[in-house]
Amino acid sequence: MSNSDFYAVFGQPIHHSKSPQIHQLFAQDTQQIMDYQAQEVSAGLFKKSVTDFFEKGGKGLNCTVPLKELAFEFATELSPRAQCAKAVNTLILQKNGCVLGDNTDGCGLVTDLTQNHAIALKQKRILILGAGGASRGIIQPIMQQVPQKLVIANRTIEKSIALALEFKSLGKIEGCGFKDLKGQSFDLILNATSASLSGQLPPLPNNLIAENGVCYDLSYGSEPTIFVRWGIEQNAHKSLDGLGMLVEQAAEAFYLWRGVRPNTHAIINVLKQKSPEQI
Repeated sequence: MSNSDFYAVFGQPIHHSKSPQIHQLFAQDTQQIMDYQAQEVSAGLFKKSVTDFFEKGGKGLNCTVPLKELAFEFATELSPRAQCAKAVNTLILQKNGCVLGDNTDGCGLVTDLTQNHAIALKQKRILILGAGGASRGIIQPIMQQVPQKLVIANRTIEKSIALALEFKSLGKIEGCGFKDLKGQSFDLILNATSASLSGQLPPLPNNLIAENGVCYDLSYGSEPTIFVRWGIEQNAHKSLDGLGMLVEQAAEAFYLWRGVRPNTHAIINVLKQKSPEQI
């Protein structure tokens, strides 16, 4: 390997990851000399793999499913947003040898919504589908935008209620089951479940989207996800996938590592123009 600084993304599965292509584009855009690779790492081998990575000169890591909670435990220091989310997707080797854990997911989502798509969140009624790790990482950044209310709906009602209670100090947050959504309407519906990756939808009632409402799937595929298609069928003003969030959360990690921000708008356009085989 050359004298490039070395970074990677760990996860399982990881073959589908677009992170190496994204960071390569970032490096080209900002004239950074670095190398970034995807590595298949299981939860059982996570601690050893991360330790080896940094001992061999690695500078920073991204961690994806199912490793974000393990990354939270591994970090010797935590950012406030990582402490709040109790999950880490970015590890940064500090000059003093400590490893800082951060969570850039929610920042990436809010940036994509508000800047790339001009979707205001202030005083909006927002629904998050799912009460897992993906939801946990986006709640605080969403609440910092001061929505009217945030509802978390989940198949297991106890999980959504517990998550809402955990974050209740941030504002008006409620937890419920999918069947409890009937009769309600929302300005923004965020799909934070993994269901759409397997072609499935949560059991959602009709008329859930308010006039000029928006649907947003945190997942992304080469074709519109089933949730994106559902939003279109339900006459959402916009129905979007998570490609922009993917790029924006990566850009935040890149900034934490390199101290420079890439032109994400141009890079999102490049990725959209590429064929599925190229990305």
